[in-house]
Amino acid sequence: MRDHIANKNAPGLMDEMTVRHMLTDDLLRLGLRRGGVVLAHSSLRSLGKLPDRAETVVQALIDALGPSGTLLMPALSYLHVGPDQPAFDVLRTPSNVGALPEYFRTRNGSLRSLHPTHSVCAVGPDSCAFLGKHHLDNTPCGPHSPFRLLRDAGGQILFIGCGLTPNTSMHGVEELVEPPYLFRESSVYQLRDADNHVIEITMRNHDFKGCAQRYDRLEDVLDGSELRKGLILSATCHLIECKCMWAKAQRALQANPLFFVEHTDS
Repeated sequence: MRDHIANKNAPGLMDEMTVRHMLTDDLLRLGLRRGGVVLAHSSLRSLGKLPDRAETVVQALIDALGPSGTLLMPALSYLHVGPDQPAFDVLRTPSNVGALPEYFRTRNGSLRSLHPTHSVCAVGPDSCAFLGKHHLDNTPCGPHSPFRLLRDAGGQILFIGCGLTPNTSMHGVEELVEPPYLFRESSVYQLRDADNHVIEITMRNHDFKGCAQRYDRLEDVLDGSELRKGLILSATCHLIECKCMWAKAQRALQANPLFFVEHTDS
């Protein structure tokens, strides 16, 4: 049956529960931990035609984690909020990192961290602990951010069919080292929370102008127990042990501050 699915996009012909169970089995086979916490980056298109596609994937992730697990997804909004557009609304500002994170942002029960450009959404019992203090940072991925807290909790980072490049947590590693390409000037932002209160923060903005991110080079840094690769349905996926990534990537950056970028003409 699995060969039929991989080769002929058969999930589109199956009922939602069957596909959901298959997704859950594949996630656990890849190494997702029950009762754990995972930050999921994704290309929804990579999974092919599924019934009720976005909700099926979210439910499969929740099923794999179990009732004591917590699911995080990025809700980055840097295309909509920036120095020239400094207002962020936690309920209304859309994300700009794909169809599944945007669905997850608007899904009933999802919570979102209060941050102008690098917010994160979550469901699960530890959601508030991961999201609640993000607005206290003066950088996108600082010590109160879900990205740093995921490291401290020994969580995992999942990439569904999107390769390793969209790895926002790596910005947190870069913030520890401050390579020359990372920061530009600070800006003042206005953040509106779910209770319609507005607070003002000053944040150091990231600046990757002239640099292409090469977080795929983590494959040269992490071993097979720290970075797993496998199929979820027909999508090639990666699962990273967050604490190991932070430690080894930080050492690589300290040795070579340009290890995870390459210069471009733009």
